[in-house]
Amino acid sequence: MPTFTREEIIHLGDLARIALTDEEITRMQSELNVIADAIDSVQEAATADVEPTANPVPLEAYLRPDVPVTPLPQSEVLAAAPATADGMFVAPQILGEE
Repeated sequence: MPTFTREEIIHLGDLARIALTDEEITRMQSELNVIADAIDSVQEAATADVEPTANPVPLEAYLRPDVPVTPLPQSEVLAAAPATADGMFVAPQILGEE
């Protein structure tokens, strides 16, 4: 028995504002039923004694310690810039005057 009926596919097309031909409706019904069958088979394999997981390998976020450091002096940072003005970086204008 199909999971998705022809009427449901037509309704989904209407909701998505997509005009489906008879051939597309038949193809979509077949494809969606294959997807639904695959989901059913996965749900059959899942057992009650297995915890749901997002990742089968336990992961930890390795973060560096947050240690405050003295920043570089402004003159040293600006020395590496191709163009500066009034203690700031100068970049070419990319947007028009509009």
